[in-house]
Amino acid sequence: MTTKRNTENETRLRDAFRAMNGDDYQTIREAYYKAVEGLRTLADALEQVAGSDERDPMLVEHLIACYALTAMDRSLLGRIL
Repeated sequence: MTTKRNTENETRLRDAFRAMNGDDYQTIREAYYKAVEGLRTLADALEQVAGSDERDPMLVEHLIACYALTAMDRSLLGRIL
């Protein structure tokens, strides 16, 4: 069931991109890649300064950035764009 739903969502998303004008598509594409690149840079930078104590605020922020990257990886945009 989940696979069928994912396939349907991917088809709808692809159709939506095909229907939009090129400028809007390009804006979304560039913003997506910029966001992912920024999150990776942020996660890496925070990891460099984070301590090993689970209460370390930099470690907490690093984990949040990693969580955001995981969420972006689950997005269909990366596959479609």
